[in-house]
Amino acid sequence: MPFLTDPFDDDKLREECGIFGVIGVQDASSFVALGLHALQHRGQEAGGIVSYAPGTGFNNARRFGYVRDNFTSASLMETLPGSLAIGHVRYSTAGSKGQTQIRDVQPLFAEFARGGCAIAHNGNLTNALALREELIERGSIFQSGSDTECIIHLMARSIQKAIPERMKDALRRVEGAFSIVAMTRTKLIGVRDALGVRPLMLGRVGDGWILASETCALDIIGAEFVREVEPGEMVICTAGGVESVFPFERQRPRFCIFEKVYFSRPDSVIGGQSVYESRRRIGVELAREAPVEADLVCPVPDSGTPAAIGYSQESGIPYAMGIIRNQYMGRTFIEPTEQIRNMGVRLKLNVNRAVIEGKRIVLVDDSVVRGTTSRKIREMVMDAGAAEVHFRIASPPTMWPCFYGVDTPDREKLIAASMSEEEIRAYLGVDSLRFVSLDGLYRACGETEGRDAAQPQFCDACFSGDYPIDPSDRVARGFRVKVPA
Repeated sequence: MPFLTDPFDDDKLREECGIFGVIGVQDASSFVALGLHALQHRGQEAGGIVSYAPGTGFNNARRFGYVRDNFTSASLMETLPGSLAIGHVRYSTAGSKGQTQIRDVQPLFAEFARGGCAIAHNGNLTNALALREELIERGSIFQSGSDTECIIHLMARSIQKAIPERMKDALRRVEGAFSIVAMTRTKLIGVRDALGVRPLMLGRVGDGWILASETCALDIIGAEFVREVEPGEMVICTAGGVESVFPFERQRPRFCIFEKVYFSRPDSVIGGQSVYESRRRIGVELAREAPVEADLVCPVPDSGTPAAIGYSQESGIPYAMGIIRNQYMGRTFIEPTEQIRNMGVRLKLNVNRAVIEGKRIVLVDDSVVRGTTSRKIREMVMDAGAAEVHFRIASPPTMWPCFYGVDTPDREKLIAASMSEEEIRAYLGVDSLRFVSLDGLYRACGETEGRDAAQPQFCDACFSGDYPIDPSDRVARGFRVKVPA
């Protein structure tokens, strides 16, 4: 079986899902395919589309691999007719790589007493295991390993009649982070959890409405960005317009700050701010907090590029592409031999020797998770003749796992959970290492006073251990949450 994820890209945190929906346009599934293509960075393992047409009812296609390899053939798209469709791209959750079944690929679909409903979910339900056990005890039969299926079973048990009301009932029982797109025969529905941890955007194209994880997915189809779906809001889009309701108790939002650091595409806009500009400002903060004498600032492509530009601009050290990324490796490298595996990141990255040789280099990357890739990159740069290597990291040390829809290693595999900054520097073998501070990260993201310790403005649990939503399933199985100071 082919590898569905890049075997050399295991040293990054990964968003697990991207979602997209459209109502009120001809060939809606083609719009969804384009939107999912723009969101491919949020999930490259599998994708699915469900559409509805009065003559054929609900239609679905779910496939492993890239959107471009599956949802571009005319013969397949003809099986997804209608003016209403939703779609989903995914990674599998931690621990299930290579074990994903096609039945786990979303959107999931179910028939209820008053009609069918398809649902796609970005995030993670932190009480899904407890809910699943309860529902099975009460007679529910699960068909997938997805936490999204818990929502469907809870909807089925609701005494409400209309599907939006059933969904409200179900979502009041779940804990965790979720942005959802769903569809009935006549409605496109979007919902965000009360803290707004994961993003969801509302757009307009012609007379139709769009829901998408990021604004870049609106751009690809020429849609107008209308606004973000608010934390705790449900929007119901129909031919007559958009209805907005707030089914949950209002809370102070805690949007995922790592969306700004790494997950979202740099050409997206979140909270009225350019993601690219936020990342560039992180580099500015890094240059102020951690200056160093050097000859060149080089990004670890592609995610370190905006921060490297900011570091160069603030420090006055020239910027250069000292490392070149192989744009054609992709994530479908078929059954590499052991010899090829040992080549490691060289299959993906190559050092620009003519630029690097004899120079003192500042390498800027977005994060250090396990440290394995950073160590290999340092070796490559030194082999190319660099005089010194200084790492600057555009996020604070990743010390805690995420339970809100990010594929994070167990805590013991996070290098910053067991090593100090100096110990990490020694392990990587670099001349210096500095991470941006949490306050510096907040400043770069628009909070001029830094992080408000009493009321943090973002979810930063992976850095601070401050979990805004109790990871109850994990706690019940022995995970020890950091006790606030």
